[in-house]
Amino acid sequence: MILGVMLLATAAGLSTAAQAQTIGTLNPKPLPALAHPNDPHLAAKEIFGRKLTPAALGVQSIGFYAKGCLSGGEALPITGRTWQVMRLSRNRNWANPEMVALIEKISAKVHKTAGWPGLLIGDMSQPRGGPMLTGHASHQIGLDADIWLTPMPNRLLSRNEREEMSAVNMVAANRLDIDPKVWTPQHLDVIRAAAQEPRVERIFVNAAIKKALCREAKGNRSWLSKVRPMYGHNYHFHVRIKCPAGSESCTPQPPPDDHEHCSAGDLAYWFSDAVLHPKPPPKPPKPKPPLTLADLPAACKQVAATP
Repeated sequence: MILGVMLLATAAGLSTAAQAQTIGTLNPKPLPALAHPNDPHLAAKEIFGRKLTPAALGVQSIGFYAKGCLSGGEALPITGRTWQVMRLSRNRNWANPEMVALIEKISAKVHKTAGWPGLLIGDMSQPRGGPMLTGHASHQIGLDADIWLTPMPNRLLSRNEREEMSAVNMVAANRLDIDPKVWTPQHLDVIRAAAQEPRVERIFVNAAIKKALCREAKGNRSWLSKVRPMYGHNYHFHVRIKCPAGSESCTPQPPPDDHEHCSAGDLAYWFSDAVLHPKPPPKPPKPKPPLTLADLPAACKQVAATP
């Protein structure tokens, strides 16, 4: 059972990594109308994936990061002085206003203190959050954002570049460490700057990147407690913030502890043969059914139904 869960998680991580590199399109086609929108068995991702605008309700992150929705969402402008949004055709540059403000703050901070040209922003959330048609299990309540580990070019990217440009893989081919040809001290500076923000609850990176951060971090290392290994995440790091004040329906996760999580024992699982070279199970596990609207917090029905 444990092996099956591990293999599923590994596959999910690889799927997420692949989605992060999937190119977009210059001519996104609208999804067809749902034939039976009130079907109780309809996957919630089919509903929320068709919402192109936010719910005109008060700002609320509703539910848990991987089971919820967002009202009063705000779009991160696609271009700022120190950031540019990628994969515009996905329409996933929405979030709780606190996350939007944090991205703007971190981008200016790392530009000034780390000499980082600017941030390339990947997926945040859909206009009303909720499950996505492709990619992530989380990113549902507007409190998650993917930031590419590729620095922003010192120019305005074209629409075509934003859809088709690929991020750089920071992990060596054997997946045991970072690739020294592309990893720089500034990468540590950028991740540390994000982790040191009080609102940030977790940062997810590939285990090889966590290993490099543990090895290279100097001075105050308390921020390392927020940085956790996760499947995939070799092209980007994932920032997650706390439930904001006023979001009474937001379900928090346990706060980070005081440990760096840098010991050999802490990282052993991630560098085990079962994780690096997973073998397919004798019998493929049964796919988990998708979340329906009934699986989400009750308030998400109103979020989905609001014009």
